[in-house]
Amino acid sequence: MQANKEEEEEDADVGIKRRRKMEGGAEIKSVIEELSLMFKLKPVVTRARNGEEKDEPRDEAFHVPTRAFLSLCSLVLEVLDKVGPTMAVLRLDVHRNVQRVELFKESDPSKYSNLAEMIKKEAGEGNARKSNSCSKAIVWLTRSMDLMVALLQRLANDPGQKMEQAVEESYNVTLKPWHGWISSAAFKVALQLVPETKTFINFLKTKDDSYENFKEDTQTFVSLISPVLEEIHCILKVYGLDRLKSI
Repeated sequence: MQANKEEEEEDADVGIKRRRKMEGGAEIKSVIEELSLMFKLKPVVTRARNGEEKDEPRDEAFHVPTRAFLSLCSLVLEVLDKVGPTMAVLRLDVHRNVQRVELFKESDPSKYSNLAEMIKKEAGEGNARKSNSCSKAIVWLTRSMDLMVALLQRLANDPGQKMEQAVEESYNVTLKPWHGWISSAAFKVALQLVPETKTFINFLKTKDDSYENFKEDTQTFVSLISPVLEEIHCILKVYGLDRLKSI
C-alpha cells in the first residue's frame, strides 16, 4: 500500500515537470490539475490538557507528501527566476533548503515520504532548531511559498499594480516579520530591478489567455495550495518552530 502511494505521488510529480517542460514555463494551468491529487491532508488532533486545548502530533495526524512539497518548491524557484536576478540571494537560499530536505528524505525514502516525519524526528532528537536542520529548511521553504502565494494573489486582484509594490507588500506580510536587518536590507536592494508586471504575468499565464482567465486560474491555485501551507504551519507550531527568525 505504501509503495503504491509513493508511486502515485511520483507520477504526479513527473507529470507536473513534464508539462512544464513541454509548455515552456511555470504556467499556473500546468499545476492546477495535479494539486488536488498530490495532497491528502488529515486533521490536526486537539486534546484538552489542564483545561486548555492544544494541537498535538499523533501518528498519521499530519500528512504532507514530501515529493509534492518539493515540487511546489521548484515552482517557487521558477517564479523567483522570473521576478529577476535581484532575487538571486533568496533563490539560492530556497535551492539549498530544497537540497537539505531531499537529502534527508533519501536517508529513508519510505518513512520520510511524509514531511511531518522529518520534523518529528529532529524535534525528538532536539535538533529541529539547529541552523543546518531539515526542519529549519522546511520553515523557510514554507515562508517562501507564502511569499509566492501572496504575490500571485495581489497580482490577480490588481494586474495593473506595479511589480515593485506588489513584491514589497507581499514580502512585508510574509518574510519580513522573520527577517533581521541584514536580510531585510538585502531584500530592499532586490526590489530595484524587478520586471514589469505585464512581463511577469505573461510568464505565468498561457499565451492566449486573458488577464481574467489568469485571475481565475490564480484564485484556483491559491485555494488549492493554501490548505497545504496551513497544514505545514500547524505542524511547525506544534513543534515550536513557527517563530524562528534569521539575522
